[in-house]
Amino acid sequence: MFGRAERRAFEAEALGYLNSLYGAALRLTRNAPDAEDLVQDAYVKAFRSAKQFKPGTNLKAWLFTILHNTFRNRRRDSGRDPVDVDSDRVDLAASADPSAGPEAQLLREALDADLQAALDGLPETFREAVWARDVDEFSYGEIADMLGIPVGTVMSRISRGRRMLYDTLNESRARKVSS
Repeated sequence: MFGRAERRAFEAEALGYLNSLYGAALRLTRNAPDAEDLVQDAYVKAFRSAKQFKPGTNLKAWLFTILHNTFRNRRRDSGRDPVDVDSDRVDLAASADPSAGPEAQLLREALDADLQAALDGLPETFREAVWARDVDEFSYGEIADMLGIPVGTVMSRISRGRRMLYDTLNESRARKVSS
């Protein structure tokens, strides 16, 4: 059982991953308010389920698993609800700067524009896996647990995602050279 001291230590350590979780949520939702909501929901679920966490295991991976599952559940549930779409607002939002949040701005400034465009152009399943491995530095097993897929699928997605990045960047650089 969790005593008060253990609970406080768990919460403090979990909150230490807030920025990492927000960055992942922003990559998943591509929208700052939705990312904030997603992180908040993930923390609520994590704190409610704190007794299920096994001390000595990777808390960061456990939190990311909750975040990814929450995102998938939201996306699945949103497909069930009919949505009225204001196409003028959608067009306006699409033309707006998606890097409105400070973390997204810092990330975009740190990444080469071609690399950022190539990452943004990856299909979500590949982008998730490549980012979790190459940026967040999770192990294949941790990524498999987070995404709820076999390790072999993780390895395949990372390999294929990296290949897509490589091809896209080569094409982009070739266009610049020929211009």
